[in-house]
Amino acid sequence: MQAERMRADKDLFSYQKYWAECFEPAPFLPMSRKEMDKLGWDSCDIIIVTGDAYVDHPSFGMAVIGRMLEAQGFRVGIISQPDWTNKNDFMKLGKPNLFFGVTAGNMDSMINRYTSDRKLRHDDAYTAGDIGGKRPDRAVTVYTQRCKEAFKVPVVIGGIEASLRRIAHYDYWSDKVRRSVLFDSKADLLIYGNAERPLAEIAHGFAAGKTVAEMQDIRGTAVLRKEALPGWYGVDSTQLDKLGKIDPIPNPYEMIDEASCDSKKEEVEEVKAEVVQIQPAKNRRPWEMTYVNLPPYDVVRAEKVHYAHTSRILHQETNPGCARALAQRHGDRIVWVNPPAFPLETSEMDAVFGLPYARIPHPVYGNQKIPAYDMIKTSVNIMRGCFGGCTFCSITEHEGRIIQSRSEDSIIREIEEIRDKVPGFTGVISDLGGPTANMYKLRCKHPKAEQTCRRMSCVWPDICGHMDTDHTPTINLYRRARKIKGIKKILIASGVRYDLAVKDPMYVKELAEHHVGGYLKIAPEHTEEGPLNKMMKPGMGTYYKFKELFDKYSREAGKEQYLIPYFISSHPGTTDEDMVNLAIWLKTNKFKLDQVQNFYPSPMASATTMYHSGANPLHKVNHKSEKVFSPKGDKQRRLHKALLRYHDPKGWPQIRDALKQMGLSKLIGNGANHLVPFGDDKKGSKRANTKGFQKGATRFSKDQTFNKAAKTSSTKTYAKKRK
Repeated sequence: MQAERMRADKDLFSYQKYWAECFEPAPFLPMSRKEMDKLGWDSCDIIIVTGDAYVDHPSFGMAVIGRMLEAQGFRVGIISQPDWTNKNDFMKLGKPNLFFGVTAGNMDSMINRYTSDRKLRHDDAYTAGDIGGKRPDRAVTVYTQRCKEAFKVPVVIGGIEASLRRIAHYDYWSDKVRRSVLFDSKADLLIYGNAERPLAEIAHGFAAGKTVAEMQDIRGTAVLRKEALPGWYGVDSTQLDKLGKIDPIPNPYEMIDEASCDSKKEEVEEVKAEVVQIQPAKNRRPWEMTYVNLPPYDVVRAEKVHYAHTSRILHQETNPGCARALAQRHGDRIVWVNPPAFPLETSEMDAVFGLPYARIPHPVYGNQKIPAYDMIKTSVNIMRGCFGGCTFCSITEHEGRIIQSRSEDSIIREIEEIRDKVPGFTGVISDLGGPTANMYKLRCKHPKAEQTCRRMSCVWPDICGHMDTDHTPTINLYRRARKIKGIKKILIASGVRYDLAVKDPMYVKELAEHHVGGYLKIAPEHTEEGPLNKMMKPGMGTYYKFKELFDKYSREAGKEQYLIPYFISSHPGTTDEDMVNLAIWLKTNKFKLDQVQNFYPSPMASATTMYHSGANPLHKVNHKSEKVFSPKGDKQRRLHKALLRYHDPKGWPQIRDALKQMGLSKLIGNGANHLVPFGDDKKGSKRANTKGFQKGATRFSKDQTFNKAAKTSSTKTYAKKRK
């Protein structure tokens, strides 16, 4: 008999509703006293402070959280993009009866405000009018401090900015390891990951008269404490992963007793004195009521190998089915991170997305454009989570590896709502997707394995044999959605995970025949094995398989369609030679990239750990383990970016200099087989004649043949071909 999948003890919407349920759902959650008066409210129970413009749409975090709390019977107000220089804006809705909820918005405020080169941005897609500067640096910390000044009520922080700063973390903008955001912000509780489940428990806890001290063990939260929770068994992190060794995963259904604990003495005999020595109870799974004592803040700040070790442990403790709590000492207190919240069931997902969203921005913005809303107003989010585990991405760290999917009926209802409610709807749904386009309803085929797995990725280095790759549910959804009256076209704009897609060619056929508007986004990210292995991305062989299928089915459908590949420059593990090879691949295959992505070290990502520590947390970590090179200086990062845009004359001088230093001068010339043309500095030359050079770089040529040179990954081979 198959084991039951992991699930929470309590359904998200099974709480007894708070007394304010007697009020009807608000057309928009109020942003002013005037709106509160109109609704008949004398106060708000909960006030959400956000760094984004308020858009009442299920793709915006403040709307999802606000509407979910409203459905629980609470009166919820919104303070959007307040003036953070004083407390006045934080008082405009009055004192919340229960607590403030603080989020930086859909994006991390530092990534929102600065480019990957640490230059200030002057635009903001989540602000009316696309105007930059409407939120502060480290918005969660600043907003929380102003809330504390405004009223003496608890403050709960959440969203991606808080989530990725729950323990000590490397901060790219100051180039140092910072403390948990709980210390800097002075918040009372931190929610990480998808917030609905822990936030509902917290809200009803406060409503029942509980204090913060009585809500220290809620899954998906982190708190500050003097010591570990009573009754929990502590294990030092270096005993689980001896800076190099990782223990096998125990059988979750094997009942442990005192004797079996004695057989694992090596796991506990060197536990630090500060760890509470409580023997695990009989008949309990190894991870239950167990916490991992991470290296303290002072240690990870000073020792990079310990930082990498801590990152490795954290990423191994992200599966809700078997994750242990984490404890990290900061001075005389610890950050206590409870195990992750259990993923939402399909019925709960349907209920969250079925709440009474207005689906448009709050009227206060008038006719001002909010670019992020314009981009998603006709798109539908069909799932959450990602089991890809790409090291540069924060989705897995934030939303988890377990795919949470909506039902077909729920998705169809939302498409019909878009058709009926969105002003100016043309009949085109811009996307049916999520973090990844084609992970809908894909989960581990074995619930027991899913509950105990500690792999960082289900698809790297190869797709796990337990992973379901049957795209039939997605295909059926696409077909049903196309039949809805008034819908002319369903496009897929979310990135397609092509290593999964090739496992089900019928999905590629469905995609190419019906859901591509000329171009399809996919993300190989690189062509070379070195950086790809540090990214946890598949090799280019899978890309070629997908392209072959995509081209075949496009031709059969009588359509001229092309793939748009995305690549990252300056990723940890990327050498100058790797970037030259990528540039040659792009030119050989006649791709010109208009926009390129330079690696951006976001907090807590595994690639950021590589960037900061020089160690590889994907494998064993110690002072003798593999060292990871990362392009860091402005000059080298500019070079890598220029190589991605090999066709841009602005980068040619720098590329020419680099090729000469690398002994690859033969790649400089005016022919179609050269990477960059001669410059004015060539002896006896006037201006560079780039006619032949440009001929070899036509963007999205009809003949995108992948010749042998394109598939070769050796710079030396390329150089020989150009002699």
